[in-house]
Amino acid sequence: MGTTERAGRKEWIALGVLALPLLLVSMDVSVLYFAVPFISADLGVSATEQLWIFDIYGFVLAGLLITMGSLGDRIGRRRLLLFGAIAFGLASVAAAYAQSPEQLIAARAVLGIGGATLMPSTLALIRNMFHDPAQRSKAIAFWSAVMMGGITLGPVLGGFLLEHFWWGSVFLINTPAMVLLLVLAPMLLPEFKTPRAGRFDLIGSVLSLAAVLPVIWGIKELAANGASALPVVSIVAGGVFGVLFVQRQRTAAYPMLDLSMFRNRAFSGSLAANTIGTLALVGNAVFLTQYLQLVHGLSPFKAALWSLAPSILVGGAAPLATVLAGKMDRAYVIGGAFVLAATGYGVLTQLDADSSLAVPLTGAGLLAAGLVMVMSLVTEAVVGSVAPERAGSASAVMETCSEFGGALGIAMLGSIGTAAYRADLPSDLPSDVAAPVREGLPAATAAAAHLPAEVADTILTTARHAFTHSMNVVSLVGCLLLLTTALAATLTLRGTTPQHPTPTDDAIPTPDPTSTPELHLTA
Repeated sequence: MGTTERAGRKEWIALGVLALPLLLVSMDVSVLYFAVPFISADLGVSATEQLWIFDIYGFVLAGLLITMGSLGDRIGRRRLLLFGAIAFGLASVAAAYAQSPEQLIAARAVLGIGGATLMPSTLALIRNMFHDPAQRSKAIAFWSAVMMGGITLGPVLGGFLLEHFWWGSVFLINTPAMVLLLVLAPMLLPEFKTPRAGRFDLIGSVLSLAAVLPVIWGIKELAANGASALPVVSIVAGGVFGVLFVQRQRTAAYPMLDLSMFRNRAFSGSLAANTIGTLALVGNAVFLTQYLQLVHGLSPFKAALWSLAPSILVGGAAPLATVLAGKMDRAYVIGGAFVLAATGYGVLTQLDADSSLAVPLTGAGLLAAGLVMVMSLVTEAVVGSVAPERAGSASAVMETCSEFGGALGIAMLGSIGTAAYRADLPSDLPSDVAAPVREGLPAATAAAAHLPAEVADTILTTARHAFTHSMNVVSLVGCLLLLTTALAATLTLRGTTPQHPTPTDDAIPTPDPTSTPELHLTA
């Protein structure tokens, strides 16, 4: 085998271009946090419509990731990226100038479609541009840092824009970046697709959507409103469609996914580690945001600014993981990173209502740093353990697992936190405030605003201590989960350093910047 071709200056500049859509798509998950009150006042949004404005983006994105990853393998990753950029930019303008809740929900849905094309395309193109394992590790470390940075910067940027402009500005910032991407991508990004990939599996695409969406919705509904029949039925229905999807992939002439990928421990083990890492990260973020705002009394914008403090630790985490993985089996680095993240949860078990900000921010920083190391390495393992022509579908599967992990983090850790919160409340709460206080700290804070000062102080003190206790319990569970995962990941991934497969002889993805392949749909 010849020497692996190394990327040059053009590829590294192209990596910076790929950071544009990744940053914006990850920001769009959190940029709405501060804008909803302004949108509600302007458009007269109901509670149900508000939930759909928040959730429709993530639902559509999660449901279409596998479809778009497979489509990119067939029509070309750069071409799909450009289509997604057009959709994302136009939908951003439509969202910014929406005149009704229905228009905004529709625009957010189109944003989800655009996001589903952009995320797997960026990672697949990295796999195609960086063939040298060491260079690809660095590129994916940068990819992971940008994605995490986007999620962190979203609330801060949103708060800043809302202090100076109208609510539509949080969407309108996407458009100039997408225009820049449309200009630079054809010049800097090569085109890659899988020749003779076969017809696009329309039935498989519908089944994947029918499998993912009900499960994601059901998990989020259980987390938001507790156990009820409809979300359980939805999850079961999604599971049934998931079984049908797998069966379709086994029998279809041109499947969307090559199921043999899952027999590779580097691939399947990394997917599991990524799912648990996302679960732990998202689950903690829900509690930390409420702690900063409702226990410490910080404004949303100040809380967002303080949440940037852990990025001091996070900034060097992904590059450090890459360096360490070059010196030892990456399984040990991944295991050590999970232990570091568990240490962050361990710090949070010591939190109380009177703790200084240094305690939660240190715990959150250690947790995030460890999990960024994990995500950087497992992402490289996922895309590095498959041949380049499968990079799009492999990337889409990983992103879908991340969506599942985030939903599970809110549902599982959120449910544990709610149970611990209610168990810590005294049984003799005044009857007129017992219901809102038992509902949670946000409801208790809202109820206290209408009570006499002395009663309000007592209620808030009780609710804040109960909430902090719930954080301690959740952090203990998270710590034990991550320590268990550290051991399991080390044993599962040991000796599975990606072997960086090359394209097969009959499916070599060659640069093709000019031709437009015909897309066939088949049942």
